[in-house]
Amino acid sequence: MSERLRNPRTILVTGATGGIGRALALEYAGPGRTLILGGRDRERMEEVESLCRSRGAGVIPLRLELRDSGRLQESLIRIDHQNPIDLAIVNAGITSHIGPDGEGESWPRIEAVIDINLKGALATVTPLVERMRARGSGQIALVSSLSAWFGLPLTPAYCASKAGLKAYGEALRGWLAPRGVSVNVILPGFVESAMSRQFPGPRPFLMSPEEAAARIRRGLERDRARIAFPFPLAAGMWALALLPAAAALRILKRLNYTL
Repeated sequence: MSERLRNPRTILVTGATGGIGRALALEYAGPGRTLILGGRDRERMEEVESLCRSRGAGVIPLRLELRDSGRLQESLIRIDHQNPIDLAIVNAGITSHIGPDGEGESWPRIEAVIDINLKGALATVTPLVERMRARGSGQIALVSSLSAWFGLPLTPAYCASKAGLKAYGEALRGWLAPRGVSVNVILPGFVESAMSRQFPGPRPFLMSPEEAAARIRRGLERDRARIAFPFPLAAGMWALALLPAAAALRILKRLNYTL
């Protein structure tokens, strides 16, 4: 395990006010570290910033709308110029579902999910890739979802955004590894948060944000290509992807993941 992976000094966490993002910020907060924290809820952001500073970390707030890719990238380049980012955890996201009666997702909601979860993530990563390549070092972690393995009928747009992010991260890893930049795809199952509570189906193997953050950190330190958890759910979603689609959908129906 390299020192760079074991002990990153400057860390970007987007979506730092959500369950996983907040837990990750606190997981990494400590003396000698600088945390660049992105989030939209000012009150919750100020709380997270205060907690991180109380643990000895320096904090740089990044309060920008992810759909404003121009301003986002300008800010990231400026911050990275002054504080070269060792680890970028691209975690910001929103969810959507087809509704209790299966009425479907509105186009504005679908567009928002794709803009924030996928386009916002790519906009965050793009300027950092260029700068990390030039330095010959750095690590980029993309928070996808186990639903990237097989789309859940209850959340089509969300699954599409996370599947796209998984494929993008895996492609980046193959391109950037020889250039000294690590890329990791994080595939969590159900983690207790305001966003996960919106999911209209069962949430098996639900874990705390703190446990998820600890697992993510261990996986990043080991430079695992895919950090998928918990194991039973990860294995099940992987198996669904291998089955014929009709068989997989029958299983999901029996498990109450379809209407």
